[in-house]
Amino acid sequence: MANSKGHVYLIDDDISIRSSLTRTLVDAGYTVQPFAGGKEFMENLMPVSPAVILLDMQMPDVIGLDLQEQLTQLGLKTPIIFISGQSHKKQIVQGLKKGAIDFLFKPFNLAELFTAIDIGITKDQIQIQKSAEEGHVRKNFSLLTPREKEVCHLLVQGFKNKEIAKQFNLVDATIKVHKARIMEKMHANSLQNLVALYLQFNLEQ
Repeated sequence: MANSKGHVYLIDDDISIRSSLTRTLVDAGYTVQPFAGGKEFMENLMPVSPAVILLDMQMPDVIGLDLQEQLTQLGLKTPIIFISGQSHKKQIVQGLKKGAIDFLFKPFNLAELFTAIDIGITKDQIQIQKSAEEGHVRKNFSLLTPREKEVCHLLVQGFKNKEIAKQFNLVDATIKVHKARIMEKMHANSLQNLVALYLQFNLEQ
């Protein structure tokens, strides 16, 4: 993967299309895992990132929309590009509404295909980075004591040190200590930064 442009899961029941697309994509610098259908894909899925799913809409075992729904229920967010020889407008709309990044009709232009794949790979990279950042922030937040979490919640709401101290029947200096510890544990360089992290990752939940 080090020298790859990204990974492509290719799901299509037509063996000639799988073979030709696999060769084309490998020659273009992608790593490819071809599957003959949605069932085979789900049974052999090995998560790789960054990646994109090139998914035929009309397949005998599982139609593309149903597989998209299964992946959503599993919490797998790998970007999907639908490909199809024929599809109803309703299917196209549903697929895009549920997060697919593109819908290409066979035979499609290779430049258009590569563009869609690169957009998907970039989107997956961003998702991976955001997920890693969220995990890091939530881990830091878990290090706060119950009182520090209470103080943090009030700081984010805009309460001043004196107001927070009054609520807990404490002196201002104690709240200042709590605030300093919160900022240190959360690796926040300013109150604005703390508020941004708190809201971005919905730490109140």
